[in-house]
Amino acid sequence: MLFSENLSRQTAFYFMVINEDLLLQYGADEIDYYADEFLFEENSPPKNYFQIKKGRVKLNNYHEDGKEFIHSLPSAGHCIGETFLFSEKYYPLNAVTMEDCRILKLDKNKFYEMIDHHPKLLYDLYSFTADRMYYRYKMLNSLSEANPVSKLRGLMDCLKQYYDTEQPYSYQIPFTRQQMASLTGLRIETVIRAVKKMEKENIVKIQNRKIFY
Repeated sequence: MLFSENLSRQTAFYFMVINEDLLLQYGADEIDYYADEFLFEENSPPKNYFQIKKGRVKLNNYHEDGKEFIHSLPSAGHCIGETFLFSEKYYPLNAVTMEDCRILKLDKNKFYEMIDHHPKLLYDLYSFTADRMYYRYKMLNSLSEANPVSKLRGLMDCLKQYYDTEQPYSYQIPFTRQQMASLTGLRIETVIRAVKKMEKENIVKIQNRKIFY
């Protein structure tokens, strides 16, 4: 199968945690954001439910030394930070657009009203969270590895399993080397060397700087 065909199948994967029409029915705003805009910031109170209609967002922290750590990179159909709407605690991280995005934004009180009227949504949200936490724990386990190749391979395994792709080189890694460094806590130079080693060992294939796993 050609790499372009693989990518087409991969990008076709799309779902919605909550139906967009239902969100709009309860008063959600459909907002366009430019790249590098904050949806919410660390230490701010949760006031809205966010769901991505188009684009990608990163959940991250910025450290005092300027280093960025990325927790996850949700994309179209995913909701963001919804668990904090059920807590009195402030956000422990930021949500920043990685590209031009279209976001559905619903006021927290309207979100509660929607949940009251459609209790099955709690099941849908819980199922989404459980699935997300499964891969998060698998990722954390791989990040405990000292070997950079093992860390990167753990990241790639999680992504490939999430998109239900099994054939060798059938999944295009959607992240830059810098983003992989921020996701794994590695230096970008280490990621570059590790990816080259993985290519030599036929773990990945590189085409036009794109990584296929």
